[in-house]
Amino acid sequence: MMERLNPNARSDPYGSRINRTQSPLRAGSVPWLSIMLGSLLPVLLIADVMPLMPQLGLLMLLAWRMVRPGLLPLWAGAPLGAFDDLFSGQPFGSAVLLWSLALIAIELIETRFPWRGFWQDWFTAGLAALLVWLAAIMLSGATVTPDLLVVALPQALLSVLLYPILARMVASLDQFRLARARRIG
Repeated sequence: MMERLNPNARSDPYGSRINRTQSPLRAGSVPWLSIMLGSLLPVLLIADVMPLMPQLGLLMLLAWRMVRPGLLPLWAGAPLGAFDDLFSGQPFGSAVLLWSLALIAIELIETRFPWRGFWQDWFTAGLAALLVWLAAIMLSGATVTPDLLVVALPQALLSVLLYPILARMVASLDQFRLARARRIG
């Protein structure tokens, strides 16, 4: 009835979003697919003797966990870690174990400190990324020498420094994930 009286009545920025809801497929798949894409990117971009690209899948997982705390279940580290193990070249099961332990540790920290800010999130994600990096080096089967740690140090530093950018990207992906896309009824 209203459209017949005034054709411009529904063209305002808010009227076009009435009677719309999120797509359940997009709402459920964007976090998982973005983490899986993060696991694939270091393999697709650079193939080198020593790794320079950080574990983007892990950083995306940590960013999703910090930006949207209740979105991913606690067991999400196991299947996502298995996917990462398939493409990273690490021994199978190392990312399954390490990512699951990182999520459990973050869950314990969050229950102890429920109110947190960006700096605490950055510190927690950076510390988790560094510990997973160090444990992955030890689990890889290589002899851990000071020279190996010095050569692999840029990857660890990039892991810590990339977290704010990835957290911002996750926030944008979260807005896309929750955007109203389909009509109700």
